[in-house]
Amino acid sequence: MRHVRYGLLLALLLPVAVLARQAPDMAKPSEFADRIVVDKSERRMQLFRNGRVIRSYRIRLGDAPAGPKRQQGDERTPEGEYRISGRNSNSRFHLSLRVSYPNAADRRQARSRGVDPGGDIMIHGGNSSAWPFDWTDGCIALTDAEIEEVWSLVPTGIPIRIDP
Repeated sequence: MRHVRYGLLLALLLPVAVLARQAPDMAKPSEFADRIVVDKSERRMQLFRNGRVIRSYRIRLGDAPAGPKRQQGDERTPEGEYRISGRNSNSRFHLSLRVSYPNAADRRQARSRGVDPGGDIMIHGGNSSAWPFDWTDGCIALTDAEIEEVWSLVPTGIPIRIDP
């Protein structure tokens, strides 16, 4: 009988869990950010619209945050000019926005050294930006609530600049 109750409870809660994972709606286009700037040394990410900061977030970076990403596995967050090139509403880290790393310069640099530049750099959630240390493999981490806000304000294709 207890298994039947647990099965019934699971059947009732599963739709709630699925709804909880649903990506937030996009803001109105007039509210969208048109540029993102990340300052790695300050652990800050800012969203801009028409040259003005509309949101600012404390972030966490890769385990080895100093310097630009040079190759797969170095756990560094890239530096340079990129774009938001995709969205993943089923991310392991709640939601994620793909950063277009590696760009052409990153690929040339890696090729000249005979290494793989890596990839899969994201802005994602994880309820971790309050942690006192960097922990990602090169991504930019926010809290789940923050990535939901960023998700709704950031359309695919906008530029992101990541500064040292």
